[in-house]
Amino acid sequence: MDPSVLRQPQRYQGLYVFDFGAWSAVGYTAREVALLLEQERYRDGKVYRIERVAPDGSMELRGVSADRFQLETGMFFYDDDLDAARRDFAALRSAGAHAPPPCRVALQLADRGPVAARGRYVIAMILPAEHEQDIGRWLTEIGYAGGAWAEGGISHATNYQDEAKAVLDRAQLWGAESLASRSAEEVLASVREPVQRWAEAG
Repeated sequence: MDPSVLRQPQRYQGLYVFDFGAWSAVGYTAREVALLLEQERYRDGKVYRIERVAPDGSMELRGVSADRFQLETGMFFYDDDLDAARRDFAALRSAGAHAPPPCRVALQLADRGPVAARGRYVIAMILPAEHEQDIGRWLTEIGYAGGAWAEGGISHATNYQDEAKAVLDRAQLWGAESLASRSAEEVLASVREPVQRWAEAG
């Protein structure tokens, strides 16, 4: 994609390029990419995230595996002190209400039971895998440092889902996407358009 055809190319940072094979298009959100990959005729498409846009409009792209749009990952904050874990959970829920994360997050506070050798109580953040780096940046921006120790990743999310535990509290953090995703009808009707949206909104 020639950046000269884009108005204000810097505003495409964080969006996606979809390579259909015979043509490509720029300006998709993660939800729109996931929708395309669900279509049999586009399942083999290649996906690139626009990581950075230079002042001259040139773009740094990162290839993204199609699997990441279908998988969930997680970030987990462990503590042996229930009161501390409750405070950290409340702080994270409050931060999400005042400064929404970049994507939806299922938030849980769970008791792993006395058999847990370390970190009996865990604050679990479950989210779409493709937003893992975005959530990491968001946690840094809000200054969150919960738990005595932390870990994260797709395998940890799977382990957490399979683990015996008692969920003590839960919340849903709603993402604040910079651009709203379009309907399936709109996305599929415009696949031949090289520029999917003119990202002019601030």
